[in-house]
Amino acid sequence: MISRRLVSIFSILATAVSCFTIAVVHLRHHDLTARVEYEKDLRALRVEMRAEIDRSRTGVEPAALPAATTGRTSRVDPAGSRARIVAEIKQELQSEMGLLPVQLLRERRSSFVELYSYDNLGKTNYGTAGYLGHGYFITVKHAVVALGEEDARPQSARRITSVKVMYQGKEIPAKVVDTGDADVEVHSGDWAIIKTRDLDLPALRADTAFAYDFADPIFRLGNDYSKGIILSTGYVGQRTTNGLVTCLTDGHPGVSGGGVLDQRGDLVGIPIGRMQGDYRFSFILPIRTEMLRKVPSWEPPLAAIQAVATEQQ
Repeated sequence: MISRRLVSIFSILATAVSCFTIAVVHLRHHDLTARVEYEKDLRALRVEMRAEIDRSRTGVEPAALPAATTGRTSRVDPAGSRARIVAEIKQELQSEMGLLPVQLLRERRSSFVELYSYDNLGKTNYGTAGYLGHGYFITVKHAVVALGEEDARPQSARRITSVKVMYQGKEIPAKVVDTGDADVEVHSGDWAIIKTRDLDLPALRADTAFAYDFADPIFRLGNDYSKGIILSTGYVGQRTTNGLVTCLTDGHPGVSGGGVLDQRGDLVGIPIGRMQGDYRFSFILPIRTEMLRKVPSWEPPLAAIQAVATEQQ
């Protein structure tokens, strides 16, 4: 009787031990399989992350390269990838911070010249003029015409007797061919077109459709204090009731008649004055189609032509 009980107990214990052993083996096998799968996924993730880092550095997809049988692979950086990265960074800075490429600024700078006018009283005034091609320049009227002198006595009235622009270190005579209707300075009609002989200067591309949205970045080039053409950056302010635009950029003497450029390097306006007693704020005269009516090399955009036709109808 006792022996039967012992046999039964041993049988139960043996069955329990067998089941436990089988469960442990199965669990270990499952853990091993899961670990293998985990490591496989981890390796795949590392490869994917490495490839993503390579793409972010170079800007190109990694190319499949031949590998030796030593178990090592090599990856050669494609030629020109660094140049592409630099170009992309420059483009981002230009769009986000309102920057212009240095080369473009140098080209546009050479389109502006120092302007000097001489009057009958023996005085010399200096300003700036922007080249439009075929010997034509745009500037401010008050630099080439004595404004507000109509009521003065003839013997004491100030008159501009000659206008000249500086070209390759020499003064070139210029004549006034067209002006706005301004009778005072800092006026919506304070513009003028002057002409010299055809000069070897890059012509500016004028844009009469620039929106002048608030805080748009702009670039001003002018004969700053008669020290040559100097660049200044700034931002658009607000439109005034007399058709001008305020600008957060310096308005030093001599920059009148210079150029205001947008981010594409197009001529969109000319600086004509500043806030009284404050050189940090200046007034811009936006380029209008009528200002270029006597410039044969300029053709108005199709949109501007259609707008004028609509108004006439």
